[in-house]
Amino acid sequence: MKTRMKEYRAKHDLTQLDLAKVVGVRRETISFLEKGEYNPSLKMAVKISRYFGIGVEEMFLFEEDELD
Repeated sequence: MKTRMKEYRAKHDLTQLDLAKVVGVRRETISFLEKGEYNPSLKMAVKISRYFGIGVEEMFLFEEDELD
């Protein structure tokens, strides 16, 4: 799964640590999410998306084969 977290963090001048504190996770979790090495829970995905004022579908981009 691809994510636009890094792009949105940059727009809001946030570090991975800043976002991790908002979401309530470790900085490493944000790093893994940004690299596509970890899929967030629905709760985490909603929390991140709401923080930036966008929908989950705009923040997290699913490939068609990932939905099968």
